[in-house]
Amino acid sequence: MLLLTCGLSAQVPQLDIRASRTTAEAFRSPDLRVDVDLVLLPVIVTDRSGVVVHGLKQASFTVLEDKVPKPIVSFGSEDVPCSVGVVVDLSGSMQSKAGIAAGAMRAFLDTANPEDEAFLLTVSTRPETLSGFTQDFGNLESQLSNSHSGGATALVDTIHLALERLHGAHNAHRALLIVSDGMDNHSRYSETELLHYAEEADVQIYTIGMAPSVANKKAIELTEERNGLTFLDHLAERSGGLSFTIASYENPVPIASKIGRAMRDQYLIGYRPSLGEPGKWRSVKVTVDVPQLRVSSRTGYLSH
Repeated sequence: MLLLTCGLSAQVPQLDIRASRTTAEAFRSPDLRVDVDLVLLPVIVTDRSGVVVHGLKQASFTVLEDKVPKPIVSFGSEDVPCSVGVVVDLSGSMQSKAGIAAGAMRAFLDTANPEDEAFLLTVSTRPETLSGFTQDFGNLESQLSNSHSGGATALVDTIHLALERLHGAHNAHRALLIVSDGMDNHSRYSETELLHYAEEADVQIYTIGMAPSVANKKAIELTEERNGLTFLDHLAERSGGLSFTIASYENPVPIASKIGRAMRDQYLIGYRPSLGEPGKWRSVKVTVDVPQLRVSSRTGYLSH
């Protein structure tokens, strides 16, 4: 018997096998294990403008596993310390957008709680580590301000490294923020490999995609840029996070603030999974009975 947690873990590379006596402890105790058979899903609910929706009751939610409804056996929410990896793209394709990318990171860090921790990686010809886990967010901002943009784009490799680093997080609640245009031309890992790894990493991914400028662009360039933004959308969707797109002239603060609130203000829904063979992918979908609300949660897990 085991408890599977989707989005709140620190140890197992596929899907964290972990348990708790209460909903709150599921956020706080990544090493606690008891003989319970339960799946815990962190769930974000937002309105059409991306603002987090509070106060929904358990009866408003439905959980489907492999399209079969599952009774909800635990339900709650709590603002708990979070370990966050931050990836900021400073490669050549982002040179004209570096200022807004830095502004997005600063606005996001302004939403952090004192108990949160974060590390910072930047994207260039290879992944660059500007800081390991720290609670000194001012230092992260200084490190980014002193960095230079340019080079090829190893975005996929940098995200993969960030997900690996999050295995060493101190907090059970783990997330990754990516600020990029989604383009890649210098990674060893493929996008498909990264998407599979992200699905199994048990980390919620949030993305701020930088929209392309259409001025003096060839059709093939615009297609590649749109594909990059679609890739970021897929990362967020499959991991249960959120994705936003902004133009280079937009103020990044509202979007970064929405992500900060969504990262910390979630519903935690528990249900008993179906019995079956280990290693099978089980699809999961959470819906809410309130019109025009968006529900974000993991799309599935590997059974154990």
